[in-house]
Amino acid sequence: MRAVYLHAYIYDWIAHKISIQINWTFIGVMAIESPVIGLGPIIGLGPIIGLGPIIGLGYVMRSIFLNGDYVSEDEAQISIFDRSVQFADSIYEVLSVIDGKIVDFAGHINRLSRSLAELNIVNTPSDSEWLAIFHKLIALNNLSEGIIYLQITRGVAERDFQYSDALTPTLIAYTQEKQLIDNPKLADGLSVMLTQDLRWGRCDIKTTQLLYASMIKSEAKAKGYDDAWLMRDNLITEGTSNNAAIITQDDILVTHKLSPAILAGTTRNIILDIANDSSLKIEERAFTLEEAIAAKEAFISAASLFIMPVTSVDDKIIGSGEVGAHTLSLRQKYIDWAREISL
Repeated sequence: MRAVYLHAYIYDWIAHKISIQINWTFIGVMAIESPVIGLGPIIGLGPIIGLGPIIGLGYVMRSIFLNGDYVSEDEAQISIFDRSVQFADSIYEVLSVIDGKIVDFAGHINRLSRSLAELNIVNTPSDSEWLAIFHKLIALNNLSEGIIYLQITRGVAERDFQYSDALTPTLIAYTQEKQLIDNPKLADGLSVMLTQDLRWGRCDIKTTQLLYASMIKSEAKAKGYDDAWLMRDNLITEGTSNNAAIITQDDILVTHKLSPAILAGTTRNIILDIANDSSLKIEERAFTLEEAIAAKEAFISAASLFIMPVTSVDDKIIGSGEVGAHTLSLRQKYIDWAREISL
């Protein structure tokens, strides 16, 4: 207790000198500032049990899974010779978490396995091991709603275009809090711009080669749009980080067929299943800008967005310009399904 009160005395004295008010919260015999601007963490009081590491402005650091260990995010480091750094030689997955449970684990793990096989990355955890890792991360970080990010790299080696099959993969996973259910953009829908799809030819593999998509998404934001749709030969492929779809005036859901030109979205797959059970017909094909403008509704889908309405493209209104009934229905049915099957 003396150490606690000594630190409290010193911090109160400093605060008095620089006219900052400090509010102290006592937990057992430990004390933390809430917050002390510029003073950083309290040194010498030891860890605060149950809260994880704490840094200066009241931010609680997350636990990160890295190569079999759970470490504080400020201790999570990989080699500069990791092939993900040198060549973006890695794959990733993003899984949604709602109510503290994982959505569509099977769909994501199946796509993960396919991506690993396409890049010939071997010696990775089993499905059940990943599930246990994800559940532990959710518990450690007290995640109720948000995402789990998973990345597997080929491993560490001296920089060389040719790689060895004997490398040990680098394994990374962490959580992010994110508002999924009550998305503030849901009421008015999203605006997207059109641009050329200049990504590499294997978009069906979920690699971390995301620079072009990142540049285009940033450009769209800078121009006042919410996102961008990509286009090849005047046909829309998908969004920067999501699949694109329209619903025609005849209630036909149109979305690009699976091919190396797009990612096989896990959310997209479930939406098509849900649509099959509704009054909507389905056509898996590319569509044009003119078809999008003439459509009744449009939307994007992704694990971290579920389904989000698109109400304009290149400043042209889609349908009535309002969020469509089919889109809202599909979104709600997806959320209901997600809650039912989540692990």
